[in-house]
Amino acid sequence: MPHITLVRHGQANTEARDEESYDRLSELGHQQAAWLGDHMRATGDHFQRVFTGAMRRHRETASGMQAQDHAEVVEDPRLNEFAYFTLSQLMEEQHGLQVPTEREGFVRHLPTVLGAWERGEIEDVPETHTEFSTRVRDAMAEIAAGQGRALVVTSGGLIGTVLRQTLDLDITGWARMCLAIQNTSVHRWQMVLDEPLLVQFNMISHLESPDRQHAQTHL
Repeated sequence: MPHITLVRHGQANTEARDEESYDRLSELGHQQAAWLGDHMRATGDHFQRVFTGAMRRHRETASGMQAQDHAEVVEDPRLNEFAYFTLSQLMEEQHGLQVPTEREGFVRHLPTVLGAWERGEIEDVPETHTEFSTRVRDAMAEIAAGQGRALVVTSGGLIGTVLRQTLDLDITGWARMCLAIQNTSVHRWQMVLDEPLLVQFNMISHLESPDRQHAQTHL
């Protein structure tokens, strides 16, 4: 039975305000990745196939986990995050929606941006919502069609999109899923009768001991 494990990258540059500056792990992000790799080895979690997006934070997380010890790492740009910073800047320029500076503000900001993007209300976007959704669906379908357990190291927005496509979520549900996904969290799907079945969401066992709880991050 095909089995897919998705992992969100470690904490990135939380001070960033653009796509390029965000795309590297913080010191804590590197540590989170190492702890997750240790946890997977200790629990005998082995994969026959390993995939990452083409972003630096994906590669750094996979390297920190020592994912290459499982199998050759296949880099697939279809597993990249959508350009949230760019979409937010365009929303501010075109619709006057100010980009929040605190986490609580993103609870309202994210569904507003995602909804406008899906409805085609943002001009000059790097890719349309349909293009993004299609590439995610296509990449996951190809991974699901392969043999052996697969590990996918990617971003929270992409994982949230896979959840949306699995659970048929609306914009609000999609945004809430994206906001809930923690750094280096683990999410698992099994394919049953050619349909994806979500069997684990947001696992962070490697960060739950008292001395590591400070490392449970969303941003």
